[in-house]
Order: sequence, then C-alpha cells, then structure tokens
Amino acid sequence: MPPSSLRSARFLRRVALPTLVGIGALGGLVGMLLAWAGHEADEIAVSRQVALANVVIGNLRDTIAHNQESVTVWDDAVRAVRQDGAAEWIDYNLGSWMHTYFGHDGAYVLDAADEPIYQFSTGMTEEPYRDVQVVAAPLVGTLRQLLREGDETGISDRILSQGAADLTTVGGRPAVVSAKPIVSDTGEIEQTPGTEYVHIAVRYLDGDFLELLGRDYMFDDLRFEGEEEATDAAAKLPLLSDSGETVGHLVWHPYRPGAAVVDKVAPVAAAVAGLVFLLIIGLLFMLNLRSRKLLEREARMKHLAHHDPLTELPNRALFHERLDEALRTRPVDSLVGVLYLDLDHFKQVNDTLGHPAGDAVINEFATRLIGLIRLSDTLARLGGDEFTIVIPDLKSMEDVEALSSRIIDTVRQPFDVDGHQVFIGVTVGIAIAPDDGDTRTELCRKADIALYHAKSSGRSRYAIFGSEMDSMLRARRDIERDLRRALRGGDQLAVHYQPLFSAATQKIIGVEALLRWLHPTNGWISPEVFIPIAEDTGMIEAIGEFVLRDSCEAARRWPTLSVAVNVSAIELRNPAFATKVAARLLEAGVDPRRLELELTESALTDPNGVCDQNVKALRALGVRIALDDFGTGFSSLGRLQKLEVDRIKIDRSFIHGFGKANGDEAIVLAIVEMARARGLKTTAEGVETPEQSGHLTQIGCDDLQGFLYSRPVPADEVTALLKRSTTRQLSA
Repeated sequence: MPPSSLRSARFLRRVALPTLVGIGALGGLVGMLLAWAGHEADEIAVSRQVALANVVIGNLRDTIAHNQESVTVWDDAVRAVRQDGAAEWIDYNLGSWMHTYFGHDGAYVLDAADEPIYQFSTGMTEEPYRDVQVVAAPLVGTLRQLLREGDETGISDRILSQGAADLTTVGGRPAVVSAKPIVSDTGEIEQTPGTEYVHIAVRYLDGDFLELLGRDYMFDDLRFEGEEEATDAAAKLPLLSDSGETVGHLVWHPYRPGAAVVDKVAPVAAAVAGLVFLLIIGLLFMLNLRSRKLLEREARMKHLAHHDPLTELPNRALFHERLDEALRTRPVDSLVGVLYLDLDHFKQVNDTLGHPAGDAVINEFATRLIGLIRLSDTLARLGGDEFTIVIPDLKSMEDVEALSSRIIDTVRQPFDVDGHQVFIGVTVGIAIAPDDGDTRTELCRKADIALYHAKSSGRSRYAIFGSEMDSMLRARRDIERDLRRALRGGDQLAVHYQPLFSAATQKIIGVEALLRWLHPTNGWISPEVFIPIAEDTGMIEAIGEFVLRDSCEAARRWPTLSVAVNVSAIELRNPAFATKVAARLLEAGVDPRRLELELTESALTDPNGVCDQNVKALRALGVRIALDDFGTGFSSLGRLQKLEVDRIKIDRSFIHGFGKANGDEAIVLAIVEMARARGLKTTAEGVETPEQSGHLTQIGCDDLQGFLYSRPVPADEVTALLKRSTTRQLSA
C-alpha cells in the first residue's frame, strides 16, 4: 500500500472517524436534549392548561349559584312566585334576564310540590323541564332536606342560602344544574322550611360556553366528547359528577411551545453543526425565559388574588387568612386586635374633586398607616374607603388605644391632592380576642358594630366593642323594621301641629308640622331617635311625602294660617323635590305662599348645586324658605349674606340661656338686627316663660313658638284653638 494511502487510512482511523463519530454522537446527544427539552416544555404547558380548565369548571358551580342568589334571596321574588298573574315578572327577573345577563341556558321555578310554575330554555321546547327533571329532582330533594333540617353548612358572607348543584348531562349535553330556594332577604316573609319555591338554573358546557372558554384562555379547537366517544387527545379534562361518574371530556389541541421551537431549530442545527452548542444554549435560554415569564405571570395573578390593585395592600381574602393565623397561633397571655377603619367625608372628595383625587387620598392614607403599624401587623383594604388592621401578639388594651389615637391624629393632617388641601377624618371600631370572641366571624362582626357606634357618636374617634353596643344595634334594627311597618300601616304615624304666634298681636298666624310616632308596644318614640334612622335607611323621602301631604290638607282647612314643614337634606338633594312640592300644593288647592319649608344650613350646602336649584324653583313658585336651628353647627351671621331664605328660626338653646352669664340675649339681639337689616323674618323657638316672650317682643323678634303658647297638638285641637280665639275676638 502506498504511503499516501497509509496516511489517509491512519487519518481516517485516528482523526476523521473519531471526529465524525464524536460529532455524530454530539449531534445525537444535542438532538436528544433538544427533543427532551421540547417535550418537557410541552408537558408543562399541557398540565397548566388542564389545571386552568379544571379551576374554571370547578368555579362554575359556585358562580351559577351566586348568580341565582342575586334574584332568589329577595322578598319581591317570594311574593311573585306565590302570586297568580306574575308570569311576566318571573320571566323578566328569574328567567330570560338570567339568560341575558349571566348567560344561563335554562331557568325553572318549582312550587312546594316540585311542579314547574315557570319554564325557560334556550332550546324553546314545549315543556323544557322534562329534559332537566331527571337530574334536577335529586338536587331538589337534597335541597329540601337541607332546608327542613335547617342545615346552614357552607352559608357565608358570599353564600346567602343553601343550595344543591351537580355536573351532569341534560339531553345528552354536559351541563351544570343548580337548585336554590327562593327566600326572603329581610326575613319578614314567613316560609315553612322545605316548602320554599325552588329556582333551577342550567348552564350547558358546550356551545357558547366552550367558545368563551377557548377564546378567553386560548384553548385551540376546544370541544366536548362523551364518554363513549372519547379519543386519545393530547389534552383532555374528564368532567365528573358528584357521584364520581364521568360525564365526558373537554378535549383540545394544546399549545406546544417546545415542539414549535424544535421545528424551527432542527433544520438550522442539521445544516450548521458547528453552531449546535450555541443554538442549544440559545434554546435553553429561550425556554428558561419563557418558563420564567410564566412563573412571573402566575406569581402576579396570585398576588392580585390576595392584594388590592390600587394600594397593593392585602385584600379581604388575605386579611381573613392573616386573622385566622393570628388567632390560631395566639399565645395564651396575649391578645389579638382587629381594627375596622372608615374614612369620614370621603364621598365629598370624590364628588367635588373626582375619583382620581379620591384614589390619591386612599393611597396617601395607606402610606400614613403603614408608617404607624409594626411589621407583624396586617393592614388591608376591604374596598372603597374601608380598611382593617390585624394586630397579633397584642400586650395590652392601652397599646391598641394609643395606635387608634395616632391613626386619628395623622389623618387630621390635610392631604395635598393636585394643589388642593383635602381635610377628612377616620373612624375606628375595635374588637379584641379573646374578650370579644375567638373566631374571625365574631371579631369582624363586633369590630364593625364598634365602628358603627363610633360613627353614630360623632365620627373621627375610636370605639372599643362593648356588649351594650350589640344591644343598641339590635334596638336600632328593631326601630328600622317597625318604622317600615308603620309607614305601610298608616295608623301609627301622625302629624301634630305646634302653633306659631305673632309677637306683636299674640295671635296665631301659623303652625309647624311635626311628625309623631305612637309605637304599639313602646309608646311615643322621639323623632330624634327615628328620623336619623330613616335618613340612613332611605325611608326619609317616604316620611317627608307623608308629612307634606298631611300638611297641605291641613292648610286647606285653615285658610288664615301658614304651615311650616321640616325638610331633610336628603329630600332637598332629589332633583324632583320642587316638582313634588308643587304637585302636593296643586292637589290640595293651597296657595304656595302659605307653605314654609324649614331647612338646616347643612341642607343648603350642596356642592352639586341640586339643593340650590330646588330652593330657587320653590321660591319662584312662592314657597317661603326658613333657616332652622340658626346659631348651631356652622351657622354664622356673616353666612346670612349668602343664603337665600325668607325667615330665620333662632335655636331654642339660645332662648333657654336667657338670664344666664353666657350672654345669649346679646347673641339673639344680633341675630334679630342682622335679619331685620336683610329684610328677613325671625322666629324664636322654645319660648317657655312670659319673661322670655316679653324680652323677645321688646327686641323686635317677629314670631314666637314654644310651650308657653302651645305644645304640638293634633289637627283637630288646632281647629278648636282657632275657634276659641275667634270667639274671644268677637266678644271683645
């Protein structure tokens, strides 16, 4: 063999072949690594999609039940299903509306005998409930058993009533079927447990639901396959009923990031062997980057699930977890404090400066609070202007009181928002474990009660829960309930009238309408007790309508007298208030100039201008406006220049101060002289002695009102009083 051939064979044997084998082995190893990496990425992507689909399907039953409760826990619904001729109402509220608003495919209402009184289905068959009855009947039976036994397992702040639901098939289609009782939201409607009307909702898991699921979560070619037709799809999720029976499968083509990358890289790797290592490094880097982004996205979603998006503070869910943890790990010799915080006058910030300014105040408020609490404490935002603080390992009550005082003090400092100085306050309610309870539910309830108590006591203060607060809250709720009944009944509420006398002639020139409530068991209840409750609960406008109508009727019977009616700020802020007053006057045939509406200064202070528009419209009509309780609150003599009123009513507190060293006579004289300079009439309230009457007459007060002349009396007694007065004049 020639030497050249020997050298060639040696090179081939010692260099080329090992090199080729090494390159081939390296190429194979790289190829195997690439294939493995792609496969792992695909498996991760598929498993995450399966997990995501499982979470969505799992949450669907709770969502449907929650949707139902928006209409099933409702007094109006209880009355409607019991009432003949309410089919249109039931269809609008319990049937077609559920389809339009929530996307439910079927809605059915069963009576106490489980017979359908209402049927709605997108399939539009003649009796659609027959398709659902087979699967719905066991659920209804389970639900009625729970209702009869009074089982409240699972009922919470979010879940208001018992329910039964299952994942099954209806007419060969996969569906979630949910049964909910139609119950009273106030508890005022009597219902025998187990005989309630039942609302059944059906949501199919194929059709538009799959289209929405596929579009929102990027499931490619998402479809449903029954158990008998299930294929060996790359990604599928079995749908299981509560009994463990497989209803079918959700099947889709999974997103395969690994396969996509391998398909792109493989031709380049085969063509350019020398760049294999770089390509592998680049591939691993890309895969690592993608996985990292997925992990970051998951972490962000988890963060958002437990934190408030505006302030980044823990939200209600995380607050509950932290409070449960603090109670579970509380040492025997320590306390756990729960503080409920609510900003005072925050709505005015949003109304006057806009919601961006309100958001800025919320963020600044959160920043200030973080600077006051310990790292071990939890500050959470529940929503709006409501915050909570969990204080674990609390050593003494003095510590939580000191913290509450610091919070109130720091919020008193003005907030600078876009060049505006905003002044707000904060009210704090406090509950302490174990003194006030050792469960989250009990502590939160009592902290909320303490917050309400602090607000009702004047705001910008703190209150620690006491047993008397629970009793006060129950008493308030009893008054609210009984007041609603009194408004409906019409025999407990009555309008009394207190005569108004001319100081110069000592004759009756008018009356003031005053509402009285004779409770069937508690007797007379003061307006100072029930009027604030009526304002808080939205009943004040109905009460105002009642008083105004009665007063106009009384004015028609007393053609020589003016009639004064007190008006709430809430009524005056209704854009239709002036129109309502005009309608009542026209209905009674009373001259508007004989009606006088008494308003407080707070009612006339409205940043939106609605109150001012109503006042101008009423004065243009001829109705007179009186400023009630002048001298209290924000009232000042200088502010009279800005208020469009016809009369000033001097608060009774100044009249009672006559003869004392506090100088009330000088104050009343200044008010009367200022009113006279502006051409306004004056009325003194609370006149109880001849000395008070004589002094007021001497300084020029126009009209007098008080027990010296008459207490508030029913309309018939006013008529009798007028007759006696007329008889005396004729005799004279």
